[in-house]
Amino acid sequence: MAQHILSAVESECTMSKVKGDPTERELVVNLEDRELWLRFQCYINEMIVTKNGRRMFPIVKISTSGLDPKAMYTVLLEFVQMDPHRWKYVNGEWVPGGKAEVAPPNAIYIHPESPNFGAHWMKESISFAKVKLTNKSNGNGQIMLNSLHKYEPRVHLVKVGTEPRRVMTFPFPETQFIAVTAYQNEEVTS
Repeated sequence: MAQHILSAVESECTMSKVKGDPTERELVVNLEDRELWLRFQCYINEMIVTKNGRRMFPIVKISTSGLDPKAMYTVLLEFVQMDPHRWKYVNGEWVPGGKAEVAPPNAIYIHPESPNFGAHWMKESISFAKVKLTNKSNGNGQIMLNSLHKYEPRVHLVKVGTEPRRVMTFPFPETQFIAVTAYQNEEVTS
């Protein structure tokens, strides 16, 4: 059943991205801990992927305002493979190292408090601390990524209970990273 839900969400997230109705025209989604993400970005961030799954650091955490407090929303985090390259770390820098593998399907994490009211999502930070990244397809609700590929986490807000459903997408380029099985750049770990 979870696979069916993820497939439905993924196809919905690729549909036309309509900016919300008039109650959401003032919608703002901010990345929290942005300064920390920017420090990692200057080195090209790396995220560990393991067979059993590894939590992210930094954690994707957002704050929202401008949602309809009485409407229901599902909040998702999608990991988008960013380019047609497999990357390699050579002489202290990341360089393209071949053609990318096909992106794994369903690289989408549905926030466990979803769906919930806009008022709920706006009252405190929305943290994706429980996301686990893996390099194996194990069906445990973990996100499978290709090692040595670049990804960008994107937040999607899906307004549920309305037709047509509204999908609002918020990319944060500063959160891009290369999935690795072991850290390559010692600057990332220091």
